[in-house]
Amino acid sequence: MSEPKASTPTPGDMYKGWLFKWTNYIKGYQRRWFVLSNGLLSYYRTQAEMGHTCRGTINLATANIAVEDSCNFVISNGGAQTYHLKASSEVERQRWITALELAKAKAVRMQAESDDSGDDCSTSSPPPSGQGGGARNSEVQSTLRTLGSKVEDLSTCNDLIAKHGSALQRSLSELEGVRLGGETGDKIRQVTERATLFRITSNAMINACRDFLALAQAHSKRWQKALQAEREQRVRLEETLEQLAKQHNHLERAFRGATVLPASQASPAGEAKGSASVKGDASDEDDENEFFDAMEDVAEFITVPADPKYHKRSGSNISGISSEIGMDDQSLDEQSLASNPESPQSQEVEPVRKRRARIPDKPNYSLNLWSIMKNCIGKELSKIPMPVNFNEPISMLQRLSEDLEYSELLDKGAKCQSALEQLCYVAAFTVSSYSTTVHRTGKPFNPLLGETFELDRLRESGYRSLCEQVSHHPPAAAHHVISERGWTLRQEIAVASKFRGKYLSIMPLGSIHCIFEKSNNHYTWKKVTTTVHNIIVGKLWIDQSGEIDIVNHRTGDRCHLKFAPYSYFSRDVARKVTGVVADKEGKAHFVLSGTWDEKMEFSRVMQSSRGGENGAEGKQKTVYQTLRARELWRKNPLPEGAETMYYFSSLALTLNEPEEGVAPTDSRLRPDQRLMEDGRWEEANVEKQRLEEKQRSVRREREREAARTANSAEEGTHQDSYKALWFERCEDPATGEATHIYKGGYWEAKEQGSWEACPDIF
Repeated sequence: MSEPKASTPTPGDMYKGWLFKWTNYIKGYQRRWFVLSNGLLSYYRTQAEMGHTCRGTINLATANIAVEDSCNFVISNGGAQTYHLKASSEVERQRWITALELAKAKAVRMQAESDDSGDDCSTSSPPPSGQGGGARNSEVQSTLRTLGSKVEDLSTCNDLIAKHGSALQRSLSELEGVRLGGETGDKIRQVTERATLFRITSNAMINACRDFLALAQAHSKRWQKALQAEREQRVRLEETLEQLAKQHNHLERAFRGATVLPASQASPAGEAKGSASVKGDASDEDDENEFFDAMEDVAEFITVPADPKYHKRSGSNISGISSEIGMDDQSLDEQSLASNPESPQSQEVEPVRKRRARIPDKPNYSLNLWSIMKNCIGKELSKIPMPVNFNEPISMLQRLSEDLEYSELLDKGAKCQSALEQLCYVAAFTVSSYSTTVHRTGKPFNPLLGETFELDRLRESGYRSLCEQVSHHPPAAAHHVISERGWTLRQEIAVASKFRGKYLSIMPLGSIHCIFEKSNNHYTWKKVTTTVHNIIVGKLWIDQSGEIDIVNHRTGDRCHLKFAPYSYFSRDVARKVTGVVADKEGKAHFVLSGTWDEKMEFSRVMQSSRGGENGAEGKQKTVYQTLRARELWRKNPLPEGAETMYYFSSLALTLNEPEEGVAPTDSRLRPDQRLMEDGRWEEANVEKQRLEEKQRSVRREREREAARTANSAEEGTHQDSYKALWFERCEDPATGEATHIYKGGYWEAKEQGSWEACPDIF
């Protein structure tokens, strides 16, 4: 079997071949396959092991290389690693020595550059402004580093040539004084070998010179001219845009002086936003390198930058693509809404109520969790008698109302002209509802049957919300929100939960509906599974995982969202969410990406194609060419001191604030919940048990009454006669599901102060 011939060592190349390595006094020298790459010398028993098993590696940056005799040499890092090696000949040994010295010199140089990188960064000039300028500057710096590395390689080769040249000269001098005889052949062979070494080193130097010259000729003058031209073009573009913005402002003022415009169109804030949008779209030509990275284990698609022609079109045709991407978003800020005469805020003359920003700090009470949970494995969470120590001082109805934390996303969606873009805002609203749960490991109070919660934010945000607990087993709550800004939200959520010992799974059942008045678009979707980990041991943490399909029942458009479950072995970002917005034919128009605890972005799809079979289970991934991403939603920062207030958001802090005129069944009036918020947990536990026992006795009485009046004893035994007060059960016209829909009357009863129909549940 012929041995593979090692290649000539050149700077930066991989060098590999067979050497004999000393193992022990019993086995002596054993033949091993050595590979030199990136300053590391590794060895294997055979070449076949290179793909899976490395027997040892030594870093040449800190190693010493010593020659023992004609064929033997030693590599040691001064510690536990020492390799005694032997080559098949002196020429082969010298080839390895040359390659090792070159690799060591490069490794030492790279380590020094790494150590000095901090100083270099602090003293270097700032990169050019803009994404494109930064990328080009990085490319220039990379080439300069490569050229500098080649110069150092030439210097190393020069030192080796001088060393071997001196040895060759000495050998030639000795040859002149040797008398003819048996010694002549050895000397001649030595001269030949050293001449061969000299040739090898010379070839390495020649190759390094060739690489250096090729890089220098290919990049030096051309890059300097290109960079200068780019800088000049960017300056001219910025000046032109500035002049256009000024001219646009003057034209607006002149037109407003000649014609009376509506307040929403004449808003100075709208002018500033419009000019900013023009500049942002025009600069898309310089942002061709911005794109989403593909998720290795989760994503079913890959996004790449779109062809530059699409960016140019978005800069020149602002009323087309850019209007769908950014104009609605820019025009829907609070100032624009406030300046709209149709907005309820413009009619408001009374001052907005100042809400509370703090609640009492959470007490530090210890409790043996396992003593309570060990007998509850496999049971539903709603049937476990949990003390308030594991709760947070709000009910599930109030937690459900927290979905409205970012109701402004639906306000923006109501203003959209495009149904597909509106779907993007609905998707962002769907994801935003989970952002309040990232640190919220406390369990909300299970609502009592008939319990209600109202959230009147008509003055602040333009909506009114009402929740009612419509069923106790299984627990289900109906929720209805009406907004004066053009949308309605309703849902019925039944919670199914299981305790599995190490974690707790919470599966929300039921559909969420969002209807926009202007377009009559009707969207529905379902929630994903929430998992609470480390129930018994460790720090509690929450994860959201699953898939959501948001469907527009009027147009057939659909958004598919995927919540990636957390994995310790994944290299992707935690809490990742990706999605695609497609029309009824399945053509993708927008790609969504972000995290459910931080932000969501969207980018318009210009082209799509099927990729290679690199997805899960050999499935093909779709490759989307997209424009620059725009931000849809970003989480609001938590209030100061949130860690001592159950990690409540600013909205959550106000949910249990006492309020006059609410129904007697409102969650704010629950005595156990109020006692817990005040830090009186022992009293809260006693009150909680009283309320739960009262609810059980009322249910037993209701079942006995139903049994007396029912035609069938079996029907009376198994059917609960309870009917919700403010909601009625009927078939949903969009999904065909049996659900509870608001039948009206609550807000009228509040205005009249007439609560006679409310049951006594507290």
